Amino acid sequence: MTAAGAISEHTAHERAVPSEKALSTSDKSFDEKGDIEAATVDAGSEESAVVLTNERDIATHVISVDDDPSLNPWTFRAFFIGLGLSAFGGVLAEIYYFKPQTVLVSLMFLAVISYVLGIFMETFIPRRGLLRYLNPGPFNKKENAFIVIMASASANSALGTEVLAVQRLYYNITPNAGASMFLLFSSQLLGYGIGGMMRSILLYPSKMLYPGVLPLLSMFDALYEGGMAARKKLRVFYIVFSAIFIWELFPEWIFPLLTGFSIICLAAPKNAAVSRVFGGSNGNEGLGLLSICFDWQYISGGVNPMAIPLKAQFSNFLGYLLCMVVFVGVYYNNIWKAQNFPFLSQLLFYEDGTPYNQTLILNSNYEVDPALLAQQGVPYYSATWVVYLLSSNMGLAATFTHLLLWNLDDIHSAWSWMTLSSIKRIWANFDWKVWQTDEMRKQDVDDENIDPHYRQMLKYPDTPNSWYFLVFLLAFVVSLVVIYKTNSTLPWWGFVISLLLATISILFFGALYAITGFLFIIQPFVQMIGGYLHSGKPVANMYFVLYGYNTVTQAQLLLRDLKIAQYAKLPPRAAFTAQILGTLLGAMLNFIMMNSIIDNQREILLSVQGTNIWSGQQPQQYNSQAIAWGGLSHELFSAGQRYQWVPWAYLVGLVVPIPFWVLHRYWPKLRADYLYTPVICYYIGWLCVGINSSILSYFAVAFLSQWWLRTRYPRWFAKYNYIVGAALDGGTQVMVFILSFAVQGAGGTSHLFPAWWGANQGGNYDHCATVA
Repeated sequence: MTAAGAISEHTAHERAVPSEKALSTSDKSFDEKGDIEAATVDAGSEESAVVLTNERDIATHVISVDDDPSLNPWTFRAFFIGLGLSAFGGVLAEIYYFKPQTVLVSLMFLAVISYVLGIFMETFIPRRGLLRYLNPGPFNKKENAFIVIMASASANSALGTEVLAVQRLYYNITPNAGASMFLLFSSQLLGYGIGGMMRSILLYPSKMLYPGVLPLLSMFDALYEGGMAARKKLRVFYIVFSAIFIWELFPEWIFPLLTGFSIICLAAPKNAAVSRVFGGSNGNEGLGLLSICFDWQYISGGVNPMAIPLKAQFSNFLGYLLCMVVFVGVYYNNIWKAQNFPFLSQLLFYEDGTPYNQTLILNSNYEVDPALLAQQGVPYYSATWVVYLLSSNMGLAATFTHLLLWNLDDIHSAWSWMTLSSIKRIWANFDWKVWQTDEMRKQDVDDENIDPHYRQMLKYPDTPNSWYFLVFLLAFVVSLVVIYKTNSTLPWWGFVISLLLATISILFFGALYAITGFLFIIQPFVQMIGGYLHSGKPVANMYFVLYGYNTVTQAQLLLRDLKIAQYAKLPPRAAFTAQILGTLLGAMLNFIMMNSIIDNQREILLSVQGTNIWSGQQPQQYNSQAIAWGGLSHELFSAGQRYQWVPWAYLVGLVVPIPFWVLHRYWPKLRADYLYTPVICYYIGWLCVGINSSILSYFAVAFLSQWWLRTRYPRWFAKYNYIVGAALDGGTQVMVFILSFAVQGAGGTSHLFPAWWGANQGGNYDHCATVA
């Protein structure tokens, strides 16, 4: 299986494009070359269903390829709703950042709310006088996409606020407000600049699918396409949305036992070993083996299981099985003194299991003092967290080998611009006077190799590469000033190296994310590089990670949202405007909310457990990693030290894909290409944090959708699978938002449901033992 060819662009459309070749009606769920597993049928056709086998088939049959150039996204209504939802998303994202269980503001939630607000303004605001600017006509799909992209750019907690939060909580440093704002602006926009200049590689081709956005685009088609088929889709959407909206009231408030129902926990409620292996309804409780979750918020918390093709799910499942075996084996064999520490934890500890006090090893310049370190001793991690570090490093290294083995031609074409002649041509065509060009792309619209959606976008003026370059250049200069004004201890050359590292990572991991939908966390790798470059400087490590890791994340989010724009046929300049406005507004609101929460909840955020409302688990993790890698990399991870195999895991990961490639090359019938080795490696450390009771239900839904429905009922799958996934996400997010402010304390005092058997408010919801 090709890592770079595994999942291609799912563009929902129920009619075949005339230039596309007729599809085979083979009964096979995949062919020797195809990496995509999906089924569909032409809309309105009563012929037998077809099984789609490659990216191009999906791009022309799953979402609409049609475009109506008359639809205008540049309306006051779109800006009004977009800025409003951006403010809402920016505030909510920062509130969720300080929660015990990390919750993200989903695209589906933003899409549903923006649609409701748009239809409300269309229906009830008169189209006369000045009010016509609030209601210029029917609310259209391009306005909706514009709003979603703007709000999405805002509704992510900026990693820069994590750096600022750690400085305030653990170092008693409060950077100047102006410098802090420029830090957030520049760190958020660097990735946009680099990612924007890679659009031809990571956005335009059909292979770059971004499968996580398929439910959103499927919902857009249902909301805005006319005809009986669209009305049926919309009816299904509303029914499922309403049902899950009401249902979520039970697992989220009234009956939280439904978050993780475990018969084994109920049978042995006082057994610590049972809690570690079978518990999972609460954060850092256990592995959740055989637990059943009925809460869609956690089932679909990371990625919708109905959106990721079976191949990627299968590799994920293998990693999950290995994770449980490895975690239990490491803990009960007392490797790295595992039984001295909590089974699942992200903190640093003394050898006796008490939390490590980092301030006792730092001097006045916030650097590690060897004499103080000798007094306190080198800290320990929980063993399962070490496994996570090992597995994520293996997965990261395996990605490079996997892409080089399976997709050497793709990688070669991706870097084809790195020739002297190509660079000269790019420079010759680089027009600084961007206001004097219409930026219409000169491409043959009849070229059958062009992605069908990209072909439709050629009619609109492009966002020039020079725009993205200027964004990058401005952010680069501001960042250089900020790292010295905020006493970051990061030198200029370290900042430059972090950006070079980010650029390479965007190409490889951006491609993997676009193809498979899996977002690899490369933070440990970046922290390791920064730790060895700036040894003994934990604050410098935090800033190195900010620019080396957050830049990658922001580039991936930019490209994902630009793919939404390409699928929805939103003009490129409208998408660029929405992203920049949303990013800047979100950063400002993130900063304001971060300071407010730290001012009011400081003691809770510094505590080990936190409360059921607030928790400092994310800044604690970021700080622990900065101390371990930035301050103690040689003492903890160098050859001969306690965790030496963490960096050695990179070498192991480089080798892992090779046996599978050889196996498929000589014995292709064994279908070794069905395995994503980077995904398997990464997921060996998957269960190291959070609520794990949802995993079994996640895979059950995934196999029900991507195997049983896809192969047994391909017509239904093509018409309704993604719209049902969209409705489940949207209804859940709306109810979770309401409950967060109404009863769970996001806006003040919490009001938990009275304790009863189904709401064990004094312990773990699944009644497993609470292990100290």
